[in-house]
Amino acid sequence: MMSDEDDDADLFRSAVGPVRRLRDAAPPPSAPKPKPRARMAERDEAAAREEFRHALDATLAEAGDVLSYRRDALPPRTLQRLKRGEIAVQDELDLHGADVRAAEALVRAFLAHAREHDAGCVRIIHGKGLHGGSAPFTGRDMPILKNLVDRLLRQRADVLAFHSAPPAQGGTGAVLVLLAPRRLRPA
Repeated sequence: MMSDEDDDADLFRSAVGPVRRLRDAAPPPSAPKPKPRARMAERDEAAAREEFRHALDATLAEAGDVLSYRRDALPPRTLQRLKRGEIAVQDELDLHGADVRAAEALVRAFLAHAREHDAGCVRIIHGKGLHGGSAPFTGRDMPILKNLVDRLLRQRADVLAFHSAPPAQGGTGAVLVLLAPRRLRPA
């Protein structure tokens, strides 16, 4: 007696018709062998990162550190006047509450505005950084905005000098910036 399964198989073969057997498939390729590693280059990279981290540690300002910078063309006496707060501040920017990206944009726009309006001396309040976050690459708590302001001001050609403000004007939580005069434009 034929079972139902045999009937189903016969029906299937008659419906499909003649078939050709496929060749056996090749086995899948084995996993590729790992590429050789440049261990010496990896050690050199790690050593360079460590050296960079130590150099960065040395250049970052701490919360109570005084910021100071003077271009060679500016007389040292002018920096002393700026340091004592003897040069009148014409405009001020307070960065309290700003994150790093916003603070950078604010400082750039503020300095451009100050130059456009012929301000010779401005104050940027960055805070003392006592509640700052962890600095990149170091993992230490650092005054992030203070270090940002220091880096930005050193890169700008229109900044002649800057120094942390006297205690009555914000101390190490603010910086006085002396700007180069805007060149007169031909009419």
